[in-house]
Amino acid sequence: MSPIDDVVSLSRLQFAATAMYHFLFVPLTLGLSWILVIMESVYVMTGREIYRDMTKFWGKLFGINFAMGVTTGITLEFQFGTNWAYYSHYVGDIFGTPLAIEGMMAFFLESTFVGLFFFGWSRLSKVQHLGVTFLVALGSSLSALWILIANGWMNNPVGAEFNFETMRMELVSISDVIFNPVAQVKFVHTVAAGYVTASMFVLGVSAFYLLKARDVPFALRSFAIAAGFGLASTLSVIVLGDESGYTAGEVNKVKLAAIEAEWETEPAPAGITLIGLPNDAEERTDYAVKIPYVLGVIATRSLDTQVTGIKDLKKLHEKRIRNGMLSYAALTRLKGGDKSPEARAEFLRLKDDLGYGLLLKKYTPRVIDATEAQIKMAVNDTVPKVAPLFWSFRIMVGLGFLFLFIFSASFYFLIRKRLAQQRWLLKLAVVAIPLPWVAAELGWVVAEYGRQPWTIAGILPTHLSASTLQASNLYFSLAGFIGFYTLLLVIEMGLMIKYTRLGPSALHTGKYHWELEHKEAA
Repeated sequence: MSPIDDVVSLSRLQFAATAMYHFLFVPLTLGLSWILVIMESVYVMTGREIYRDMTKFWGKLFGINFAMGVTTGITLEFQFGTNWAYYSHYVGDIFGTPLAIEGMMAFFLESTFVGLFFFGWSRLSKVQHLGVTFLVALGSSLSALWILIANGWMNNPVGAEFNFETMRMELVSISDVIFNPVAQVKFVHTVAAGYVTASMFVLGVSAFYLLKARDVPFALRSFAIAAGFGLASTLSVIVLGDESGYTAGEVNKVKLAAIEAEWETEPAPAGITLIGLPNDAEERTDYAVKIPYVLGVIATRSLDTQVTGIKDLKKLHEKRIRNGMLSYAALTRLKGGDKSPEARAEFLRLKDDLGYGLLLKKYTPRVIDATEAQIKMAVNDTVPKVAPLFWSFRIMVGLGFLFLFIFSASFYFLIRKRLAQQRWLLKLAVVAIPLPWVAAELGWVVAEYGRQPWTIAGILPTHLSASTLQASNLYFSLAGFIGFYTLLLVIEMGLMIKYTRLGPSALHTGKYHWELEHKEAA
């Protein structure tokens, strides 16, 4: 591995580590904020104090998680300048816009009203405090929206053009960036996944109280809200996951083919591989079990449109790389002072393939003179390793259907008033508390690893995006980040466990006596 590859790999690892640590806190913030809105709305409408206590108790856990999320999230944006300087230079005009809006519009809104949420109970009316809670939830969602608009642009770079005079991408349509279909699908899918995470958290903790026969009225009401909200959210995630597949089929055919280990272009409609062992070296899937037609319907919404396989995509990429070599040659002429209409026209004709030509920079500084062997290596780079994507996606989907079962069974037995007898279900809900985080992290592996070898799909390769750094500095900072973030995670887990064990009764000592609990539970 060359020193440059070392720096790129370490920069990727550091960003991945900080992002995945940060996303341990994000889903709970997104979902729990809206569960608080539901609970406090019931309190405002009914005046029943138990719903106020529910809002305050779950709000305390929300506050711990929110503080850790802010702490771990701030460093991510700084890494674009420290570790990914050329990336920031090349696309900063476009990528920086939604991040700036997120900071001014969403983060400040959310942070300001979080304080009012905790300290405004005795200073605001019921309706005013509910408004504050709603604005906290709205701020969380808006923050996710603008960040995912930026991330969606990395996967589908619309609304921007390359300027050969400045050697940068420049924004030409902010509306195209905002209404990017990839960004919109990412947003609704991600926030729905956050709703599932928070619902499973509330459901599992409430199930723990029910198993211990403590704070039963509180636990039953929390369990009921989590079951209903979680069921609706899980169904949304499944439906929106289908929409994500369709969007990927339109704008990121490589990612879709890699996820499904679709090596060959099959006659339409393609079948979906339920299970198998992807073999990257031989470009085949061993012991594959397929369901006919399903992939074609999901990816194309039709029965007569093909899903292009990896082998055919590589042939297309080879053509684009060769065009990219010509585009790079035309750009070199322009930068060398040839401003003739012919030179400009030649570059404009080929500029969409410039990024593919830049893939050769990994193997030679002279893109124009790349050898056949170097072109072949660049072609192979255009498809990420299939096995990690294949298995990450299937584990994520399998967990999604497990969540659907848990929420459906919980909702059913609640309606039938037979929940107390289903101790197996309550135990399963407790055990399942961490699983939505596993699914969410795997979702980001699919989204981000599946975009490789690009930081900006089709435009800027990852190996060109990193800063000029010393590998030793990256080893030091990577160790520091992992150590500090692990400490924060341990602190959060300790606080969460502490206040969960104290339970809602700690809000009002002796408030819920056992006779009332057993009466309401019956």
